[in-house]
Amino acid sequence: MSYTGQFPRLTPEEAVAHIPNDATVSFSGFSPAGAAKVIPRALAARAREFHQRGEPFKIRVLTGASSGETIEEALAQAEAISWRAPYMSGSTLRKQINRQEVEYVDMHLSHLPQSVLSSFFGEIDYAVVEATEITRDGRVFLTTSIGASPTYLRHAKRVIIEINRRHSLRLREMADIMIMPAPPHRNPIPIYHPLDKIGWSFASVDPQKVIGVVENDEPDYVSEFDKPNAASQRIAIHVEQFLARERSSGRIPQEFLPLQVGVGNVGNGVLAALGASPDIPPFTMYTEVFQDSMADLMDQGKLLGASAAALNVSREVLERIYNNMDFFVPRIVLRPQEISNHPGIIRRLGVIAMNTAIEFDIYGNANSSHLYGTDIMNGVGGSGEFTRNGFLSMLMCPSIAKGGRISAVVPMCPHVDNNEHSVQVVVTDQGLADLRGLGPMQRARAIIENCAHPAYRDYLHGYIERSRVGHIRHDLANCFELHRNLIQYGAMLPDLKLDEMAE
Repeated sequence: MSYTGQFPRLTPEEAVAHIPNDATVSFSGFSPAGAAKVIPRALAARAREFHQRGEPFKIRVLTGASSGETIEEALAQAEAISWRAPYMSGSTLRKQINRQEVEYVDMHLSHLPQSVLSSFFGEIDYAVVEATEITRDGRVFLTTSIGASPTYLRHAKRVIIEINRRHSLRLREMADIMIMPAPPHRNPIPIYHPLDKIGWSFASVDPQKVIGVVENDEPDYVSEFDKPNAASQRIAIHVEQFLARERSSGRIPQEFLPLQVGVGNVGNGVLAALGASPDIPPFTMYTEVFQDSMADLMDQGKLLGASAAALNVSREVLERIYNNMDFFVPRIVLRPQEISNHPGIIRRLGVIAMNTAIEFDIYGNANSSHLYGTDIMNGVGGSGEFTRNGFLSMLMCPSIAKGGRISAVVPMCPHVDNNEHSVQVVVTDQGLADLRGLGPMQRARAIIENCAHPAYRDYLHGYIERSRVGHIRHDLANCFELHRNLIQYGAMLPDLKLDEMAE
């Protein structure tokens, strides 16, 4: 039984009739996994009806992280979002944010639940949460993500539950849910291994707050990543060789350390390389998102277990997991994002953090979120928590983009998410720069010689020579010359012979 008769059964249209203009609505979902589906689409239709009558209808939208097409893309296309946090990935919403039509709060994901708890965003009017079951006493068994849903269920004034019958009821066996109390009444979090469990298999809600239940039978709309290209494969080789050397030198324990890898083609390439390496032992992961490649590594015996906030996998892989729950349940733990991304746990476990960046400068400051320093791409996500607190913090990206028109290594980043004090290693397809223990000029030489594309090295060396001498050398009149050229001419170095370059 997915729900008791205590809760009214509603159509999506009946449910959204309760939600007014300017409401703050929190949705389940950490990536498209576990995202609410039918309610956001009905809200988008409601917004269009209001707009056709010349009446305003926009809401403030919270999720756990990105949410995919069913929430932010559907609502953005209906021009129904006025404010968004804590992360985004939809193309329509991205354009609206960059036109300053929508306010966007880009924030560290582990900070979100405490911000809600402390009313930093004001009251949460409605929570819309996908679940496999809700019981009479208010136990809510979530689907493929935990994210911030437990916090939203507790703090929203009114709640709508989407019961999704497509998902396995055994997902609750992976869940480990706790909500941290407000400071200063917090105890140490007793997680000493990625698979430790400390909480409950369900989230809780006051039954009196539940407006009703809406049913859906839809899959998670998870986009498949392309296979790693040549640049991603070269990055993966550099990472694998570096970690193998660190282990053989004794700087990483022989039994290895838990890994965190960001989503995307580069991350999948790194996981594949580590899985195939005879010099890397079987390992665990303490990460944000469980991806397709991780299921393959589990089947191979290379990945022993993983903690995450979501199962962000393709439909085929999710069916494989559901058909083999006796194998996967003991190996996967799904947690709230304030635990999956908690800085103290990351530090205690000694997580090796590997995330992608848009660009980094010659001193190791990284930009992971903004093109030209002005236009949002997605957001900082969880990279800040892992980069600042990891035992080893690595940032990765291809050395060039757009056929060589863009260099990922620049004199100064026009926006910085992860700074030189947190970033220990940077990697491109050209090579790897270990920045530990290096002063600014040593870092600059290591990054230019090992990571910058050869076509840009002379320019970057020349920039240093032309810069004012100080602890960190910069030419403030020309530090953004590459970005200015890109905007004006469509290439950072317009005179480069692009036909001779390969990504």
